Amino acid sequence: MNPILVLLPAAPAGGLIAGAAEAIGAAASIGTPIAVVTGPADALPGLAEQAASFGAARVHTAVVEGAELGAPAADAFEAAARLVQPELVLVPATVEGREAAGRLAARLRAPIAADIVGVARDEQGVVVRHSVYGGAYDVESAATYGPLIATMRLGSIDDRAEAAAPDVQPLEVTASGWRAATIESFEPIAQVSTRPDLRTAKRIVSGGRGLGSKEQFALIEQLADTLGAAVGASRAAVDAGYVEPSAQVGQTGTSVSPDLYLAVGISGAIQHRAGMQTAKTIVAIDRDASAPIFEIADLGVVGDLFTIVPQLTAALEARKG
Repeated sequence: MNPILVLLPAAPAGGLIAGAAEAIGAAASIGTPIAVVTGPADALPGLAEQAASFGAARVHTAVVEGAELGAPAADAFEAAARLVQPELVLVPATVEGREAAGRLAARLRAPIAADIVGVARDEQGVVVRHSVYGGAYDVESAATYGPLIATMRLGSIDDRAEAAAPDVQPLEVTASGWRAATIESFEPIAQVSTRPDLRTAKRIVSGGRGLGSKEQFALIEQLADTLGAAVGASRAAVDAGYVEPSAQVGQTGTSVSPDLYLAVGISGAIQHRAGMQTAKTIVAIDRDASAPIFEIADLGVVGDLFTIVPQLTAALEARKG
């Protein structure tokens, strides 16, 4: 069967975590994808059906709800790993996914590969691919002793599996009794936006220090809205107060792999390139022809962004009309 286990904790807002379809598709490209889904009891049937629609050949479910953090889900993932005996455990690299991967690796004393951008198989078994040193190199790694646990960069893998008939099997989970943090209270913060989520967006328009001010950064937002894209930014733009920190793309921000990444007024420091270099198509607009961003751009435009961006936005609006 070459079983590949995919960990899918429920997202805080409901549904499976982002990247579930990618992870199952990647698993299907090298073996048989088996998902383990955790969440509230009333949500599990829908979550299991969603995992099957993404191509999971089998779905194990476990009830995880209440105020305890981490340990109950880790109990379920450990039970699933010991039952399935997978060659590889794949986890989307969301906040919830990274925590699940770390806890499972500690429990199984298993090796972990962080932020992978590809999976494959050779004559010795499963190998995973990383983009390292700011995207300057692609490298492969494998585990001498398994199973290898890998977190997968969102948007980095195009493989998708065909929908499968739901084969849902509840997990038998024995509580470990390990101490866990407990949520005593919380206050949700509503953030309403019509733009795509930066982590999973297929199109991103990012602005840098070259915009010059928070008011001028509106040019980025207008272009993004015309394209139906998410808004990103360099660290320099965030530090200057042009945009909220949640928009930062790069080594110390969000790593993205969209189909289109449009960098405007961004010089292309290695820390920024580390977070976006795996984009399928990179377009750069900057007045400095020697800016490092042009070294990785598929299309570069040298010129005044304050002239180019409004013209581009107007041209796109005209085409939509």
